[in-house]
Amino acid sequence: MTKKLEIRLSGTGGQGIILAGIILAEAAIHDGKNAIQSQSYGPEARGGASKAEVIISDGEILYPKVKQPDIFLALSQEACDKYIGGVKDDCIVIIDSTITLDEKKHKNMKIIRVPVISTAEDKLKKSMVANIVALGAIVASTGVVSRDALEKAVLSRVPKGTEELNKTALSEGYALVRK
Repeated sequence: MTKKLEIRLSGTGGQGIILAGIILAEAAIHDGKNAIQSQSYGPEARGGASKAEVIISDGEILYPKVKQPDIFLALSQEACDKYIGGVKDDCIVIIDSTITLDEKKHKNMKIIRVPVISTAEDKLKKSMVANIVALGAIVASTGVVSRDALEKAVLSRVPKGTEELNKTALSEGYALVRK
C-alpha cells in the first residue's frame, strides 16, 4: 500500500513558510519519494497569514491539493486560527509555544509546542531562520524525511554565506523536540 502524508505549514508572510514548503518537498525527492508543493498567501506580502502545503508519497500523487493534513505547523496565532480547520483527527500539530490552542477542542491530535520563534530570535539572533528551526522540529517529531535529505535541501536553497547559520538552525529545531 502506498504511504502518503499531507502537510500544511502556516505562519505570517515574511516568516519563510513558502520556502520551508519548497525545502520539505525537495528533501522528500532526495529521499526518493514523490512530492508536490503548493502555496497560498494574502494580498499583503508581509504580515498576513500564509500557508504552504506539501504532499509526500511513496507512490503516484493523483491529486495535487492537501485535503486533510496529517501534519500541521503554525508559527503565528493568526495562521493557526485560519488554517487548522480540516486537519485529521489524529493530526500531529506542531505550534510555536506562543500560540493559544484549545486542547479540549483538539483532544485527538498530538500537539507539540516548541519555541521556534524565540529560538530563532533569542538564541540564534536571526528571526529569518525560524522556518529552518521549524523544519528541524517537524523532522525530529515526525521523521517525514531523513535528516540528511533535509540538510541537503536546506543548503541548496539558502543564500550563500548563510549555510552554517542554517545548519545550526536545523540542529536547534531537532533539539527542541528532544527536550
